[in-house]
Amino acid sequence: MGSLGAMLRYPDDIYPLLKMKRAIEKAEKQIPPEPHWGFCYSMLHKVSRSFSLVIQQLNTELRNAVCVFYLVLRALDTVEDDTSIPTDEKVPILIAFHRHIYDTDWHYSCGTKEYKILMDQFHHVSAAFLELEKGYQEAIEEITRRMGAGMAKFICQEVETVDDYDEYCHYVAGLVGLGLSKLFLAAGSEVLTPDWEAISNSMGLFLQKTNIIRDYLEDINEIPKSRMFWPREIWGKYADKLEDLKYEENTNKSVQCLNEMVINALMHIEDCLKYMVSLRDPSIFRFCAIPQIMAIGTLALCYNNEQVFRGVVKLRRGLTAKVIDRTKTMADVYGAFYDFSCMLKTKVDKNDPNASKTLNRLEAVQKLCRDAGVLQNRKSYVNDKGQPNSVFIIMVVILLAIVFAYLRAN
Repeated sequence: MGSLGAMLRYPDDIYPLLKMKRAIEKAEKQIPPEPHWGFCYSMLHKVSRSFSLVIQQLNTELRNAVCVFYLVLRALDTVEDDTSIPTDEKVPILIAFHRHIYDTDWHYSCGTKEYKILMDQFHHVSAAFLELEKGYQEAIEEITRRMGAGMAKFICQEVETVDDYDEYCHYVAGLVGLGLSKLFLAAGSEVLTPDWEAISNSMGLFLQKTNIIRDYLEDINEIPKSRMFWPREIWGKYADKLEDLKYEENTNKSVQCLNEMVINALMHIEDCLKYMVSLRDPSIFRFCAIPQIMAIGTLALCYNNEQVFRGVVKLRRGLTAKVIDRTKTMADVYGAFYDFSCMLKTKVDKNDPNASKTLNRLEAVQKLCRDAGVLQNRKSYVNDKGQPNSVFIIMVVILLAIVFAYLRAN
């Protein structure tokens, strides 16, 4: 659950937090009894609790395929991210990874903590993969092959231009969007629109660019070697070296660079909204929409925020719970994108060199949301100014006492 201070400040977070806590407990109790499937779902909870919640929206057959797809790509990503692996050893593994998923004897020890467990016991993932329908297997193999080749390319090449940045993000995330669309098609749940590849790619790029922006400090401080994904074409305007952005004496230039990175990510919003509008299955819609709302919310927090260069910036847990609880229709998506773009707009500094460009971008997003004609029905995500209130505090304390007594009894 969220911290007590946050719950007192935002009392309407409490009910969604309780629902999310129960959903997590329910998901953990529904782990399949078969060893390989049990490993897959247990590992999913460990490497991404939020994703393990979102995936519960899907029916069993599609959920199994998406779970395996996620773990295969997470394993591939673990190889790419491990900076201790020599390049001449890493590149062949990345290129051949799509063949290893058919081999229940294959494993490769790398990564740390839960990721090392995933790699050491990858045979469980392969066993689960081999039980999927042929259509799912073919989609997962194809995307893994293309992603591994793309990752190998950028092991030997730095991200210099914005085009390089888009290409790298395509390989590591845009292809995930394409792969999920193929899985939805294989399940018979969705149809592909003529522009499905472009808008599926944008869905992945929007999420990946948000992560790259948010994770600047973690990536630049990686040992033994920094991971650098911000394109030189952008950061080179503000610093001599990418690592210089983390130093306090460079805060003004660092924040300006950060803001330009956020603008770049916002360019994908129209495609993302178009993709979500095209979805027919309500469970797939929620599965796709929740992470997109989390991304626009995270960008709104990161924009003009020097804390990106000092520590971790992320949505409070109560707001995450609200997004998961409230996101049911496209009206909810339009409302969330409108609210977070409004929040971002209030943070634009007129002295920022890209202020005008940022405002134009945000106004385009807001117009798109307004033109949908559903904003009057939305529940605001960001206008709930957290204000401590003595009556609320008393009610919260009583409620928490009841909840803890109930949990202890059960």
